[in-house]
Amino acid sequence: MTTKKKDMPAEESVIAYKGFDANLQCRGFQYVVGGDYTHDGEARACSSGFHACEYPLDVFNYYPPAGSRFALVQQSGQLSRHNEDSKVASSKIKVSAEIGFPGLIKAAIEYTFSRSKPEDGASATGDQGAASATGYQGAASATGYQGAASATGYQGAASATGYQGAASATGTRGAASATGYQGAASATGYQGAASATGYQGAASATGYQGAASATGYQGAASATGYQGAASATGTRGAASATGYQGAASATGYAGRVSGKEGNALFLVERDDNYNIVAVWAGIAGRDGIKADVWYVLQGGKPVEVTL
Repeated sequence: MTTKKKDMPAEESVIAYKGFDANLQCRGFQYVVGGDYTHDGEARACSSGFHACEYPLDVFNYYPPAGSRFALVQQSGQLSRHNEDSKVASSKIKVSAEIGFPGLIKAAIEYTFSRSKPEDGASATGDQGAASATGYQGAASATGYQGAASATGYQGAASATGYQGAASATGTRGAASATGYQGAASATGYQGAASATGYQGAASATGYQGAASATGYQGAASATGYQGAASATGTRGAASATGYQGAASATGYAGRVSGKEGNALFLVERDDNYNIVAVWAGIAGRDGIKADVWYVLQGGKPVEVTL
């Protein structure tokens, strides 16, 4: 049988993003940061070779935001692309750097802006539109498929809605909101707020008193910096507090929390009808609660979980 030319793997090199479990493994294969790996055989998307995604948020199709680890990788040799998203199979891969959850969101925003078409004003609508507002009390809004919004400076606000929208707000009291399927929101600086709603939405807040909120199924919220707060609601949501004097709260069904030493953790346990049956509060690094470990509330007690 003759293979069609369009199905033959390409010879090129790409920068991509890869997800792993908590042990930096993928399908049982152990990786290390800085490692170079070669596949013995042909690379075929969803079949063989090393897999990663060119669009950062596509990684969530294979590894949920909660509890997974993410890295910047370089794929080379034979490449084979997936028809449904940006997943690429390669015969060679190098794990360049672990970037974490906030880094993946930042990369998604940069990726979208680099490939979008800016429109007049601070509002962009339609496929891959980009909106940017800078300066005092600026506002940016991008709607539609893979839209991106960025607002920088004092009291800036950014909103991106729709499929895989990305919103970034930096500076004093910046606010970023991304809604819809796999949206990503990032707020940095003093009292920044990030909100992501919908399936596997991701929100990251960095800096002093930043707040991150993720709602919906398997949403993830991360708060870094001084007195940051992360809140995850909905089924199997996850919240992590990784800075100083931060707090993480998970209030949905089978919600999970994790924190650096000294951060506050809050959990709600619900039955199969979503009734609240127990609540718990603790501090990471005290009373047997380990730092940087994910917990879920079962039988009224926090239980370690491997995600």
